[in-house]
Amino acid sequence: MLTLYHCANARSFRPLWTLEELGLSYDLRMLPFPPRFLQREYLELNPLGTIPLLIDGETRMTESAAICQYLVTRYGPSPLAVTPDEPAYGAFLNWLHFGEATLTFPQTIYFRYAQLEPDERKNPQAAADYARWFLARLRGVEAIVSHSDTICAGRFTAADISVGYALMFAQSNGLAAQFTPAIQAYWFRLKERAGFRRAIASQNSAGIEQKVPVTS
Repeated sequence: MLTLYHCANARSFRPLWTLEELGLSYDLRMLPFPPRFLQREYLELNPLGTIPLLIDGETRMTESAAICQYLVTRYGPSPLAVTPDEPAYGAFLNWLHFGEATLTFPQTIYFRYAQLEPDERKNPQAAADYARWFLARLRGVEAIVSHSDTICAGRFTAADISVGYALMFAQSNGLAAQFTPAIQAYWFRLKERAGFRRAIASQNSAGIEQKVPVTS
């Protein structure tokens, strides 16, 4: 049984969404955010205290985009993966990791210094700078999705899940208000997918069952 440790709407949503798209069975363990402070025993499983944590037998993984790649290849073949013999393989890998390294990272700085820290530690300049960074990097996505329904390979793949989570994060932290029409349309297509909706339902029901508050 695959086990995924997850905080609602956090980076761990990427592998949760992937699991639902693949139709795999899994055990979802909900944690309060941030677990390294609110559920200290979790550090025994993941000394970093970060989420996600995927356990698959002897395999343990903590990087959300890497987990998506692992799942779609380990449990394939699946159209969610782009294989090395396909022309879009390089684009697939690039967008898969772009979603985390280029689109999610600057938002974590923005979110921390605009919303998460207490007032005396907020930093409006840092928040504004990293918000601009994120929005500027979205131009690369816009260049693709303004004329394509998906980010690469002419079909929905794990790369769309990775980029899509970054858009989900932007919606939750308020930056989605600055999406261009093409980005808004792309995000709407993604969140209308049955797999996305099942992932939302899964975290909500698990949160209720495990008594971990969930806001989605």
